[in-house]
Amino acid sequence: MVVSAPITAGQVSFLLGIIPVFIAWIYSELLEFRKSSSVSKVHSDNNLVELGNGTTKEEDRAVLLEGGLPRSASAKFHSSSIKTNLIRFLTMDDSFLLENRATLRAMSEFGAVLFYFYICDRTTILGDSTKSYNRDLFLFLYALLLIVAAMTSMKKHNDKSAFSGKAILYLNRHQTEEWKGWMQVLFLMYHYFAAAEIYNAIRVFIAAYVWMTGFGNFSYYYIRKDFSLARFAQMMWRLNFFVIFCCIVLNNDYMLYYICPMHTLFTLMVYGALGILNQYNEIRSVMIAKIFACFLVVILIWEIPGVFEIFWGPLAFLLGYTDPAKPDLPRLHEWHFRSGLDRYIWIIGMIYAYYHPTVERWMEKLEELENKRKVTIKSGIVAVAVFVGYLWYEYIYKLDKVTYNKLHPYTSWIPITVYICLRNFTQLFRNYSLTLLAWLGKITLETYISQFHIWLRSNAPNGQPKWLLSLIPDYPMLNFMLTTAIYVIVSHRLFVLTNTLKGIFVPTKDDKKLLSNFLAGIGISVALYSISFIVLQIPHTPA
Repeated sequence: MVVSAPITAGQVSFLLGIIPVFIAWIYSELLEFRKSSSVSKVHSDNNLVELGNGTTKEEDRAVLLEGGLPRSASAKFHSSSIKTNLIRFLTMDDSFLLENRATLRAMSEFGAVLFYFYICDRTTILGDSTKSYNRDLFLFLYALLLIVAAMTSMKKHNDKSAFSGKAILYLNRHQTEEWKGWMQVLFLMYHYFAAAEIYNAIRVFIAAYVWMTGFGNFSYYYIRKDFSLARFAQMMWRLNFFVIFCCIVLNNDYMLYYICPMHTLFTLMVYGALGILNQYNEIRSVMIAKIFACFLVVILIWEIPGVFEIFWGPLAFLLGYTDPAKPDLPRLHEWHFRSGLDRYIWIIGMIYAYYHPTVERWMEKLEELENKRKVTIKSGIVAVAVFVGYLWYEYIYKLDKVTYNKLHPYTSWIPITVYICLRNFTQLFRNYSLTLLAWLGKITLETYISQFHIWLRSNAPNGQPKWLLSLIPDYPMLNFMLTTAIYVIVSHRLFVLTNTLKGIFVPTKDDKKLLSNFLAGIGISVALYSISFIVLQIPHTPA
C-alpha cells in the first residue's frame, strides 16, 4: 500500500481518539453478548419487572429502528457529568459501556466510514480511471431515474399550511426536498461524467440551494421564533460536523468543500438578520429595513473593490484554499469566487419566505374562483413564466461560462422563480411529489462531500476530484453501478449517524450541558492534537 501524502498531526489525533472508542465498542458488544447468552432461571418476579418495562423497551426499539439511540441510554449519558463519563470510559467500566453501547457503535461506524474514505482516496489499494462524457448516456441515465421515480414513488400529500390551515401546499417541504433531489443527481452526474456543457445549469442549481437556505431558515425563525443556543448549535452541527472530520482525516482545506462554508455563511446571515431585534420582526417596516440592510452588507463586502480582502483576510486560515493545480492564485480567490456567485440569492429566498403567506392567500382565492376565470389567470401566469424563462435561456444561459458568471449573481433568481411558478400553478402539481427524489434531497450534504472520496478520486490533499474510483477495472458501467450503490448507502448512513450523534452531544433544552460538551470537545481535541504533534516530532528510523 502506498500513501499519497505524509501523515499529519490531525490524522494521528483522529486515530488516537477513534481506536479507544472502537475497542470500547467491541468490548461492550462482548459484554452484551455475555449478558444475553447467560443461562439463568427466570423467576416470576423478573417476568413482572420485564412486563412493566415492556413499553419502555418498545419505545427504545422504535427509536433504534429510526436510526437513533434508546431514550434511556441517551438520558443516562446526559445525566452524568463529563468528568464522570470520561473516567468511566477510560477505565472501561462495564455498566457504562453497556449503557452507551449504541453511542459507541455510532461513533465507531462513523470512524470506519472515514477510514474507508482514506483508503479510497489516499492509498493505491483501489484504482482509478478517467472521466468520459457521452451526452446520450448522460441523458439516458437521468431519464431512467426520473421514469423509475415517477412509476414507483409518486405520492399525494395533504399537509396543512402553517398560515392558512388549508392544504394549499405552495412550496411545501416535500416539494423542496424533491427539488433538491433532482438537482443533486444532475450536479453529481456533472462531476462524474465531466459534463462541461451543463456548467451554467449547475450554477443555477447551486443558487437554488442557497435560495432554499434563505427561504427555509427565514421561514423557521419567522414562524418558530426560536433563536436559542441549542437550535444554533444543531444547525452548525448539521452543516459542519461531517466536513470537519473529512478535513482532518484527509488533510483538506475547508474550502475544498465550498458548499459547506457557503451555506454556513448565509445561514449565519439569516440568523443574524432575524435574531437581532427579533421582538420587532412582526413589524413590516422593520423587516423591510432588515432585508435592505442585508443588501447593503453584500454590496459593501462584495461590490466595493478591496473590501472583501480586508473583511475576510483575518479568516484566511479557515477560508483560504490553494489548488495544487493552480498554486499561484491568492488563498481567498476560491472563497471570493464561490461566495460572490450567490451573494444575493439568499436574500431573495428571505423575501420569498416573507411573502409566502401572502402568496398562499392569493392562491387560495384563485382556487375558489369559477373555473373559466381560474384557467385564464393560470394560463396567463404560465405564459409569462415560460416567456421570461425563454428570454433568460436565449440571452443569458447560452453565454460562455466566463460571461455568464458575471451576470449570474444578478439573474439567478429568474430561472428559480420560473420553476416555482411552473411547479406550483395547479393544485394537482402541488399535491404530488416523487419521494425517491425527495429522499435523495435529504442527503444532499452527505452525497456532496462523499463524492470527492468514494465515488471520485483526487489522490492528493486539496486536489480536485479529476478521476473516478475504480473497483471493477475495464468495466466502466459495472464500476459505475457498484461504486454508486456503495456511495449512496454510505451517504445515507452518514446522514443517520450525523443526526444520531447530534442527539447525543447537542442537548436541546440544557444550554449549560451544551456548553460543557463544547468545551470538553475542544479540550479533548487539543490534548489529542498536542500528543500527536509530539509523537510526530520523534525521529523515525527509515525501514
